[in-house]
Amino acid sequence: MRQATLIRGDGWASHNIWEHSASVRELYAKRARAEAEEMTCHQQAAGLLAPLCKPGESLLDAGCGSGYFFHSLKRAGLGLEYYGIDATRCLIDLGREALPRFGLSAERLQTMRIEDLDGAVDHVVCINVLSNIDNYHRPLERLLSVARKTLVLRESLAERADYQYVEDRFLDKPLRVHVNTYALGEVTAFAQARGFRVRAEEDRRAGSEPELVIGYPHYWTFLVCERA
Repeated sequence: MRQATLIRGDGWASHNIWEHSASVRELYAKRARAEAEEMTCHQQAAGLLAPLCKPGESLLDAGCGSGYFFHSLKRAGLGLEYYGIDATRCLIDLGREALPRFGLSAERLQTMRIEDLDGAVDHVVCINVLSNIDNYHRPLERLLSVARKTLVLRESLAERADYQYVEDRFLDKPLRVHVNTYALGEVTAFAQARGFRVRAEEDRRAGSEPELVIGYPHYWTFLVCERA
Protein backbone atom coordinates (compact mmCIF):
# COMPACT_ATOMS: atom_id res chain seq x y z
CA MET A 1 0.00 0.00 0.00
CA ARG A 2 1.27 3.41 -0.89
CA GLN A 3 1.90 5.50 2.22
CA ALA A 4 0.33 8.95 2.38
CA THR A 5 2.70 11.90 2.43
CA LEU A 6 2.01 14.16 5.38
CA ILE A 7 3.70 17.55 5.36
CA ARG A 8 3.07 20.14 8.05
CA GLY A 9 4.32 23.64 8.56
CA ASP A 10 4.73 23.61 12.35
CA GLY A 11 8.22 22.13 12.52
CA TRP A 12 9.93 25.28 13.75
CA ALA A 13 7.55 25.75 16.69
CA SER A 14 7.49 22.06 17.58
CA HIS A 15 11.30 22.04 17.86
CA ASN A 16 11.57 25.39 19.63
CA ILE A 17 13.06 24.53 23.04
CA TRP A 18 11.30 27.44 24.76
CA GLU A 19 7.93 25.91 23.90
CA HIS A 20 8.80 22.73 25.81
CA SER A 21 9.70 23.68 29.37
CA ALA A 22 6.97 24.00 31.98
CA SER A 23 9.50 25.31 34.51
CA VAL A 24 10.58 28.10 32.15
CA ARG A 25 6.98 29.12 31.51
CA GLU A 26 6.30 29.25 35.24
CA LEU A 27 9.41 31.36 35.87
CA TYR A 28 8.66 33.75 33.01
CA ALA A 29 5.09 34.18 34.25
CA LYS A 30 6.41 35.13 37.70
CA ARG A 31 8.87 37.57 36.18
CA ALA A 32 6.14 39.20 34.11
CA ARG A 33 4.04 39.58 37.28
CA ALA A 34 7.07 41.08 39.10
CA GLU A 35 7.04 38.19 41.56
CA ALA A 36 10.61 37.01 40.87
CA GLU A 37 13.95 38.61 41.69
CA GLU A 38 15.24 41.01 39.05
CA MET A 39 17.86 39.45 36.80
CA THR A 40 21.32 40.91 37.35
CA CYS A 41 21.89 41.16 33.61
CA HIS A 42 18.67 43.16 33.18
CA GLN A 43 19.67 45.54 35.94
CA GLN A 44 23.07 45.96 34.29
CA ALA A 45 21.55 46.47 30.84
CA ALA A 46 19.30 49.22 32.18
CA GLY A 47 22.33 50.86 33.76
CA LEU A 48 24.26 50.73 30.50
CA LEU A 49 21.33 52.32 28.68
CA ALA A 50 20.79 55.10 31.22
CA PRO A 51 23.45 57.57 29.96
CA LEU A 52 22.60 56.85 26.32
CA CYS A 53 18.84 57.43 26.25
CA LYS A 54 16.24 60.11 26.87
CA PRO A 55 12.68 59.77 28.23
CA GLY A 56 10.16 59.13 25.49
CA GLU A 57 12.59 57.39 23.16
CA SER A 58 11.71 53.94 21.86
CA LEU A 59 13.31 50.66 22.87
CA LEU A 60 12.97 47.20 21.36
CA ASP A 61 13.65 44.15 23.53
CA ALA A 62 14.53 41.43 20.99
CA GLY A 63 13.99 37.95 22.39
CA CYS A 64 12.02 39.44 25.26
CA GLY A 65 10.48 36.24 26.64
CA SER A 66 7.43 37.50 28.53
CA GLY A 67 8.62 41.13 28.44
CA TYR A 68 9.87 41.37 32.01
CA PHE A 69 12.75 43.73 31.10
CA PHE A 70 9.98 46.34 31.11
CA HIS A 71 10.10 46.18 34.93
CA SER A 72 13.85 46.88 34.97
CA LEU A 73 13.37 49.97 32.81
CA LYS A 74 10.69 51.26 35.17
CA ARG A 75 12.84 50.58 38.24
CA ALA A 76 15.67 52.52 36.62
CA GLY A 77 13.30 55.40 35.82
CA LEU A 78 14.32 55.55 32.16
CA GLY A 79 10.88 56.44 30.75
CA LEU A 80 11.39 54.61 27.46
CA GLU A 81 8.62 53.45 25.14
CA TYR A 82 9.01 49.68 25.40
CA TYR A 83 8.36 47.13 22.65
CA GLY A 84 9.15 43.43 22.85
CA ILE A 85 9.36 40.61 20.34
CA ASP A 86 9.95 36.91 20.86
CA ALA A 87 9.64 33.89 18.60
CA THR A 88 7.85 31.86 21.31
CA ARG A 89 4.15 32.58 21.31
CA CYS A 90 3.39 31.06 24.73
CA LEU A 91 5.89 33.41 26.40
CA ILE A 92 4.50 36.47 24.62
CA ASP A 93 1.01 35.43 25.73
CA LEU A 94 2.21 35.39 29.36
CA GLY A 95 3.43 38.97 29.03
CA ARG A 96 0.29 40.13 27.28
CA GLU A 97 -1.75 38.79 30.17
CA ALA A 98 0.40 40.14 33.01
CA LEU A 99 2.01 43.41 31.92
CA PRO A 100 -1.04 45.60 31.16
CA ARG A 101 -1.66 45.95 34.90
CA PHE A 102 1.82 47.51 35.13
CA GLY A 103 1.12 49.99 32.35
CA LEU A 104 2.29 48.18 29.21
CA SER A 105 -0.25 47.67 26.45
CA ALA A 106 -0.53 44.07 25.28
CA GLU A 107 -0.04 45.26 21.69
CA ARG A 108 3.53 46.26 22.57
CA LEU A 109 4.47 42.54 22.68
CA GLN A 110 4.56 40.64 19.40
CA THR A 111 5.38 37.08 18.40
CA MET A 112 8.17 37.53 15.88
CA ARG A 113 11.54 36.09 14.97
CA ILE A 114 14.41 38.55 14.72
CA GLU A 115 14.86 37.63 11.05
CA ASP A 116 11.31 38.90 10.38
CA LEU A 117 11.96 42.26 12.05
CA ASP A 118 11.95 45.54 10.11
CA GLY A 119 11.51 49.21 10.97
CA ALA A 120 13.42 51.54 13.28
CA VAL A 121 13.64 52.28 17.01
CA ASP A 122 16.03 54.42 19.04
CA HIS A 123 17.48 51.62 21.16
CA VAL A 124 17.65 47.83 21.02
CA VAL A 125 18.54 45.32 23.71
CA CYS A 126 19.12 41.62 23.05
CA ILE A 127 20.02 39.49 26.03
CA ASN A 128 21.00 35.79 25.99
CA VAL A 129 19.45 35.10 22.58
CA LEU A 130 22.01 34.85 19.77
CA SER A 131 24.09 32.25 21.61
CA ASN A 132 21.17 29.80 21.38
CA ILE A 133 20.55 30.03 17.63
CA ASP A 134 22.54 28.62 14.73
CA ASN A 135 24.61 31.75 14.03
CA TYR A 136 24.62 35.46 14.80
CA HIS A 137 25.23 37.13 11.43
CA ARG A 138 21.72 37.62 10.01
CA PRO A 139 19.91 38.45 13.29
CA LEU A 140 22.65 40.78 14.50
CA GLU A 141 22.65 42.58 11.16
CA ARG A 142 18.88 43.02 11.48
CA LEU A 143 19.17 44.38 15.03
CA LEU A 144 21.88 46.84 14.02
CA SER A 145 19.83 47.97 11.03
CA VAL A 146 16.80 48.93 13.15
CA ALA A 147 18.78 50.63 15.95
CA ARG A 148 18.90 54.36 15.30
CA LYS A 149 21.16 55.04 18.29
CA THR A 150 22.29 52.05 20.34
CA LEU A 151 22.27 48.28 20.66
CA VAL A 152 23.05 46.65 24.00
CA LEU A 153 23.92 43.00 23.53
CA ARG A 154 24.70 40.26 26.08
CA GLU A 155 25.98 36.98 24.67
CA SER A 156 28.58 34.28 25.20
CA LEU A 157 31.73 35.90 23.80
CA ALA A 158 35.33 34.79 24.15
CA GLU A 159 38.68 34.99 22.36
CA ARG A 160 37.79 31.99 20.20
CA ALA A 161 34.46 30.82 18.82
CA ASP A 162 32.96 27.47 19.79
CA TYR A 163 29.81 26.03 18.18
CA GLN A 164 27.85 23.18 19.76
CA TYR A 165 24.49 21.57 19.05
CA VAL A 166 23.55 19.54 22.11
CA GLU A 167 20.61 17.93 23.86
CA ASP A 168 18.92 20.08 26.47
CA ARG A 169 18.22 17.57 29.24
CA PHE A 170 16.09 20.03 31.21
CA LEU A 171 13.18 20.10 28.74
CA ASP A 172 9.87 18.27 28.90
CA LYS A 173 10.88 16.29 25.81
CA PRO A 174 14.31 15.64 24.27
CA LEU A 175 15.35 18.42 21.90
CA ARG A 176 18.65 19.85 20.79
CA VAL A 177 19.77 23.44 21.19
CA HIS A 178 22.64 25.56 19.92
CA VAL A 179 25.13 26.50 22.61
CA ASN A 180 27.47 28.88 20.80
CA THR A 181 30.27 31.10 21.97
CA TYR A 182 31.23 33.71 19.40
CA ALA A 183 34.62 35.35 18.91
CA LEU A 184 34.52 38.74 20.62
CA GLY A 185 36.78 40.40 18.06
CA GLU A 186 34.73 39.06 15.16
CA VAL A 187 31.40 40.26 16.55
CA THR A 188 32.91 43.64 17.41
CA ALA A 189 34.27 44.06 13.88
CA PHE A 190 30.88 43.02 12.44
CA ALA A 191 29.13 45.87 14.29
CA GLN A 192 31.90 48.36 13.54
CA ALA A 193 31.64 47.61 9.83
CA ARG A 194 27.98 48.67 10.03
CA GLY A 195 28.71 52.08 11.49
CA PHE A 196 28.85 51.49 15.25
CA ARG A 197 31.35 52.28 17.96
CA VAL A 198 31.61 49.20 20.18
CA ARG A 199 32.85 48.65 23.68
CA ALA A 200 32.84 45.49 25.77
CA GLU A 201 31.67 45.50 29.39
CA GLU A 202 32.35 42.73 31.90
CA ASP A 203 29.23 40.90 32.97
CA ARG A 204 28.37 41.78 36.56
CA ARG A 205 26.89 38.36 37.34
CA ALA A 206 29.57 36.06 35.94
CA GLY A 207 32.57 38.37 35.87
CA SER A 208 35.37 36.93 33.76
CA GLU A 209 34.46 33.32 34.57
CA PRO A 210 32.23 31.05 32.47
CA GLU A 211 28.77 30.26 33.83
CA LEU A 212 27.29 26.81 33.32
CA VAL A 213 23.87 26.91 31.67
CA ILE A 214 22.21 23.52 31.00
CA GLY A 215 25.63 22.09 31.82
CA TYR A 216 27.63 24.03 29.21
CA PRO A 217 29.90 27.05 29.75
CA HIS A 218 28.70 30.49 28.66
CA TYR A 219 31.17 33.38 28.62
CA TRP A 220 28.75 36.23 29.21
CA THR A 221 29.88 39.64 27.97
CA PHE A 222 28.03 42.86 27.25
CA LEU A 223 28.63 44.81 24.06
CA VAL A 224 27.45 48.41 23.91
CA CYS A 225 27.13 49.51 20.28
CA GLU A 226 26.59 53.22 19.57
CA ARG A 227 25.86 54.41 16.07
CA ALA A 228 28.77 56.60 14.96
